[in-house]
Amino acid sequence: MSEDKLLFSINYWLPVFFWMGVIFYLSGQPDLSSGLPHFYDWVLRKAAHITEYFILTFLLARALSRNFNPKKALLLSAIIALTYAFSDEYHQTFIYGRLGSIKDIGIDGIGIISAIYYRKDAK
Repeated sequence: MSEDKLLFSINYWLPVFFWMGVIFYLSGQPDLSSGLPHFYDWVLRKAAHITEYFILTFLLARALSRNFNPKKALLLSAIIALTYAFSDEYHQTFIYGRLGSIKDIGIDGIGIISAIYYRKDAK
């Protein structure tokens, strides 16, 4: 592997895989309660879903845009992030005290769509 390709991999793909690891780690925690009243805890959790998947999609689009045209990079980013959201919710079904939820995938989708629009408008 040439030095340029190695630097590209480190600078563009390492953040993607690191962030996927963060999501996987957080999903594996049996109780992430904030200690706030129920409604505020719920809002915080859903905001975390949106933020996690906004960041993942943004990082994916950044990495993929080096090899694909912008539209294709955004589409692939959305597909990969949504697939990861499905696998994340499935992963949670194996964790004591956690449940996988289709609704959470929809909330992850808000973060994915937001990142797509952000990247699209930034160009």
